Amino acid sequence: MAAFSDSDCAHMARALQLAARGQYSAHPNPMVGCVIVKNEDVVGEGWHEAAGNPHAEINALSKAGEDAHGATAYVTLEPCAHHGKTPPCVQALIDAGVARVIAAMKDPYAEVAGRGLEQLDNAGVVTEVGLMHSAAESLNAGFIARVTRGRPLVRVKVAASLDGAIAMKNRESQWITGAKARDDVQRLRARSGAIMTGIGTVLADDPSLNVRLKELATGGRQPLRVVLDSSLRMPLAAGMLTLPGATLICSTGNHDASALEAAGAEVYSFGPDGETIDVREVLEELARRGINDVLVEAGPGVAGYLLEKDLVDELVIYQAPHIMGSETMGMFSTPSWMALADRRALEITDLRRIGDDMRITARIRHQGTSD
Repeated sequence: MAAFSDSDCAHMARALQLAARGQYSAHPNPMVGCVIVKNEDVVGEGWHEAAGNPHAEINALSKAGEDAHGATAYVTLEPCAHHGKTPPCVQALIDAGVARVIAAMKDPYAEVAGRGLEQLDNAGVVTEVGLMHSAAESLNAGFIARVTRGRPLVRVKVAASLDGAIAMKNRESQWITGAKARDDVQRLRARSGAIMTGIGTVLADDPSLNVRLKELATGGRQPLRVVLDSSLRMPLAAGMLTLPGATLICSTGNHDASALEAAGAEVYSFGPDGETIDVREVLEELARRGINDVLVEAGPGVAGYLLEKDLVDELVIYQAPHIMGSETMGMFSTPSWMALADRRALEITDLRRIGDDMRITARIRHQGTSD
């Protein structure tokens, strides 16, 4: 790996900050930032603001103008080398006369995958890759999961008391956490391509599963609502069916879906996994639809099933500073875990206070891997 200067690090850190501005709008494309520097002066900045709009490099080049000639471009992801909804950024960098391109990471997307850097090299542009690689990977973990594993990143959100309860046994749960934590969940939703729940949660709570903070619902976009409903018990009066955005109901077998479809839902049949749906198939279908990140807001049955099947990538637990006692429901139902050896190892990646509550973000170490 090339040796990078303090100045290189500062400019790439700025590019990563710019990239993060697309967290609510770039989906399903990756978040990308670009900083163009000439003689230690920043002459252009840009980020990918929305799918179908110009990429980060194009926005930065347009601000740099003629100053881009002989400059260095710091990009958080390898510049694209293919025609998608927009022309390739590689050619724009070459045409602008950029002398050096530093990319945080290669693009894992099959239509790029090193071709962008190769084309730049062939045109005489100096290329270096790997600066702040881990931060760039973390920023686009969902996109990387979709294009390399064929399924989105799965993030399970839980609101719990200090003793691990998500509700009383009678399902009373409003509200365990405070208003600031609930607003933070809205940000998680806005970052996600889909929000998944089970039919049990729908029947018990009639959740909306939408982004309610107007400033986060960029362009009116709402995440796809996904309901796991093997026997197609979804009520026609479900509140989410009346809200903006799409609802996908996942069932098994053959059911008469005409009434639900007339109510605005899409019903799709998947293979079974015992008495439930094969959620792997659901996730693969979501990936085909361009979904990078799935936020799971469900009861202990669905959350536990996903853990048992090793389908959870990240947990986000909002822990409230109170104790709810013994007559409660726990976070996960995992009947197949009978011994201490069945436990899942976690890596705490973030721990911070949100209002009066604590938010714990933990990465799941998948079985059979060193992740």
